[in-house]
Amino acid sequence: MDIFQTIILGLIEGITEFLPISSTGHLIVASEWLGLPQSDTNMAFEIIIQLAAILAVISNYRDKFSPKHLQLWIKVCIAFVPIGLVGLLFHKQVKALFSVEIVAIMFIIGGIIFLIVEGLLKNRQPKVHSVEDISYKQAGIIGIAQIFALIPGTSRAGSTIIGALLVGINREASAEFSFLLALPVMFAASGLDMLKHYQDFYGVNIIPLLTGFVTAFLAAHFTMKWLIAFLNKFTFNAFGIYRIIFGGMLLVWYYKN
Repeated sequence: MDIFQTIILGLIEGITEFLPISSTGHLIVASEWLGLPQSDTNMAFEIIIQLAAILAVISNYRDKFSPKHLQLWIKVCIAFVPIGLVGLLFHKQVKALFSVEIVAIMFIIGGIIFLIVEGLLKNRQPKVHSVEDISYKQAGIIGIAQIFALIPGTSRAGSTIIGALLVGINREASAEFSFLLALPVMFAASGLDMLKHYQDFYGVNIIPLLTGFVTAFLAAHFTMKWLIAFLNKFTFNAFGIYRIIFGGMLLVWYYKN
């Protein structure tokens, strides 16, 4: 993997990880375009850029890491429990679900759901405007919604945001809670992958890894800021439409190959 390839994949991971458009599908297409096989070394690289995305959350929300925000983190942990349990118990079955066809279909279904939810919420006023005001019950419901993210192509951010919107949380707070919830989820997933692939880091050129890490960190850091600013003025409809178009293109590509 050369520097150009690591920059492209780092950008894609950083931009798509926290948007409700699934990083998985985009990395599939990008890897195919760049001619990169799903080798152990390339999977190890993906772990590195995911860790960069985690660091970006910590960087953006470092003010939340204090004792006065303890209740918020308890809610984040509550929301993590459902996907943690299901992922642990059924990780083999989840792995078996992976295919380009399923990713594409879930892109389209997720896009349709976003459009439907935005239509339902059009004339409703959200009850919660800050992540601090999310209740324990709402956190639990968001956690249950996040289970759907185990289906490839669904999008972890997308499933949590949909769950948050449906329980009366406004768009900005829904996105921010999704960012924070990414920490335990991605730490668990990346940690498990690291244990499985740690040997693949031996002898790997550090420069491409470092380049991808920095690129993913910067892309994720600014994408989160951009999304909150975007949601101050707009809805998630644009992401719903994008998902449907991208999913359709992915299906066409899949059946042509």
